Amino acid sequence: MGSPSAIDRRRFLRSGALAGAALATGSSACGSALEPGAAAQAGTRAGTAQPSPGAPQPAAPPGAFELDEVSIADLAASMASGERTARSVTEAYLARIAQIDRQGPTLRSVIETNPDALDIADSLDRERAEGRVRSPLHGVPILVKDNVDTADRMTTTAGSLALEGSIPAEDSHVAQRLRDAGAVLLGKANLSEWANFRSTRSSSGWSARGGQCRNPYALDRNPCGSSSGSGAAVSASLSAAAIGTETDGSIVCPSTANGIVGIKPTVGLVSRAGIVPISETQDTAGPMARSVRDAALLLGAIAGPDPRDPASAPSELRGLDDYTPFLDADGLRGARIGIQRSVFGFHEAVDRLMEEAIAVLRDRGAVVVDPIDLRASAALRRAETEVLFYEFKAGLNAYLSNLRNPPIRSLAELIAFNERNAAEELAYFGQERLIVAESRGALSSTEYREAHAVSRRLSRSAGIDRVMDGSNLDAVLAPTGGPAWVTDLVNGDHFGGSSSQFAAAAGYPNVSVPAGFVHGLPVGVSFFGRAWSEPTLIRIAYAFEQATRHRLAPRLLETADVPA
Repeated sequence: MGSPSAIDRRRFLRSGALAGAALATGSSACGSALEPGAAAQAGTRAGTAQPSPGAPQPAAPPGAFELDEVSIADLAASMASGERTARSVTEAYLARIAQIDRQGPTLRSVIETNPDALDIADSLDRERAEGRVRSPLHGVPILVKDNVDTADRMTTTAGSLALEGSIPAEDSHVAQRLRDAGAVLLGKANLSEWANFRSTRSSSGWSARGGQCRNPYALDRNPCGSSSGSGAAVSASLSAAAIGTETDGSIVCPSTANGIVGIKPTVGLVSRAGIVPISETQDTAGPMARSVRDAALLLGAIAGPDPRDPASAPSELRGLDDYTPFLDADGLRGARIGIQRSVFGFHEAVDRLMEEAIAVLRDRGAVVVDPIDLRASAALRRAETEVLFYEFKAGLNAYLSNLRNPPIRSLAELIAFNERNAAEELAYFGQERLIVAESRGALSSTEYREAHAVSRRLSRSAGIDRVMDGSNLDAVLAPTGGPAWVTDLVNGDHFGGSSSQFAAAAGYPNVSVPAGFVHGLPVGVSFFGRAWSEPTLIRIAYAFEQATRHRLAPRLLETADVPA
């Protein structure tokens, strides 16, 4: 990542660290906020711990798949031994996408597959045969969300018909980092259109291009958003891992809904250049995977500075090219973790899972500070909302201006396009957020500057930094969200609880890990903390994951297994 000297500095910092070892309106994440979600019963357990009450009973998924729950390390080992090749792995994932994403259960988690995927895999197999292995991701198929630019034969549309056929002039930094690491870009994942920054009554996981994405645990349940396809596809083993994006909740919510691990990094750790934007102060891409180890591998591959994104400059010194040294099964011992009880109480079964999680922390040697004084306010919600409206208009107009022959050239043209194509684009819900954003002025306006200052102060110095410094915390624990709601294109989303807002508004890291099930629907626990604390959060999340082993593969049930 960067020059050799930069890599050396980052490795030095890593060694030193080892030695020291939702918006009320729903706006969020290179997507939406306050988004719970999940789904029903599951299958193969990735471990030996006993299921928690409410967990689905293990069962073979329909049409058992040879790569179900296979880790990145397992794929790498099988390619190193000659048991598999990058081509055979890529062929297997493409066949599985055709089998259960395009037909059968019809998950609709993948908008398009890469027509060059097999050629890329063949090239990487030749490199391996010649003794060149680029990284642990060499030959490993990865999906990227359809707001991440790829300069190839795939399009980048944010799910909208307004950008249908749009091919950027160059890769996003994230896509280029993946290619450099030897990953096979398998395809584009479905998403909530425009990363769910379109309507106050949207259905997460719906886009005009991709249709309604479905949750692999219970097909009638919502996968949450906006990185819906990334979460559903990874959970259903349609790729080894995926890239999602978040502004407020759009990595961690699909992670809890689909029973996977999601890492929302510190803003600036991963370049946003070449990603369809919402917010220059809150947007970030991040890994979504079936385990903390796989997510850590993917994070190391995509982190690093990029001249096209000035906010990523600190990543040269603060970021790392390898986060796996922090995977410590005993990583909870001595960790000081605060409990954000202000976001409990929206679902009694979720509260029970959180109490079980807190008991695990204590049992594994963590110091639990319960409760901490961290409570969302109407002032923070208003300020964050206003910041996103202003920044979306400025950011989208700038992104569109850099496209070659763009189908639309501005937010105003997007709104007009949707009105002309209302039968396809506005059939289920409107574009109120787009209209409000278009009414906002420049980022130089007093209103924007004041809202930005309030959002940062309440989330940082008066929020996360205050409680962590006051209690000398390493992380904060909170429920990521609630069990998934039934998808409803008529009325829109039915959110439960969420804890994403403080980390999102502050631009700080947040890791969601499976924490159990409610009537077979997965629920995650979030660990978030200070800026650049990914090593600490990964250590804590990994130790919790290894102590609990809550991940279960989905069984593609038609509906949740709720007692009559």
